[in-house]
Amino acid sequence: MSLRKIIILFVPLFILLLTESLHAQSFGFGYLGFVGYYGGYSYQIYEPEGLNGYIKEFNLIRKDSLSSPMGDFGKASGYRIGLNFFRTNLEGIILTAKGFYQSLSEKRQASIGASSGNSSTVYELKIINWGLGFDIGTSITKFLSWKVIDAALLYNFATFTQTINLPGAITDITQYKNVKPTFGYSLGTGFILDIIRNYISIEGVAGYSVFAIQKMQTGKGKKLTVNENSNVVMKNFITTGGFNAVIQLNIGFPL
Repeated sequence: MSLRKIIILFVPLFILLLTESLHAQSFGFGYLGFVGYYGGYSYQIYEPEGLNGYIKEFNLIRKDSLSSPMGDFGKASGYRIGLNFFRTNLEGIILTAKGFYQSLSEKRQASIGASSGNSSTVYELKIINWGLGFDIGTSITKFLSWKVIDAALLYNFATFTQTINLPGAITDITQYKNVKPTFGYSLGTGFILDIIRNYISIEGVAGYSVFAIQKMQTGKGKKLTVNENSNVVMKNFITTGGFNAVIQLNIGFPL
């Protein structure tokens, strides 16, 4: 299913959830009852085809002097913080609308030996997602609920920082950012475990994220190329996402 179709399906459903919740009589975290803040650990698998191709060439160029090669990217971790705009229970069906900010990072390093002294190169990738989503669940027990569907639209940014540490305490830093933000989406399922009903709960989600980052450039407009010795601009820095998981703590405050 294309992203355009996802958006067409998502927006009316989000409006419907909001409308229904405004007429609900029983609220959990949510609008007119409780506002819910949350934060926790996030893990993301992704496919950086262009970046890993760049690293492959990096290692190949220095194969005779590398004491430790640069590793591939593809597994980032970080944190997610957000707000449950509302969470309401409609005759056993739990509806939630939410927004969040997510920061993920991954770092790799290579060591290079030379007659003039050893040097190192550090690559660090940061992925920022702004998300707007909803979930639909059902109660299993008094304190445990199943999130049948957890869906979100993602607005994605990325930064790629190259740090070269040369002999003589000389450091060269170059940072690239994506030329323009991109949209994506995530779909998953999970659970909610109430510790203090409506006030404190633990929530877990596992799912799949789809997003892409294409061209990267510095603040001066220099484009990241497919490898160090090429003039061809890289167009597939990150091709798509993959499995993702979040474990978080929810805290509710009455309005």
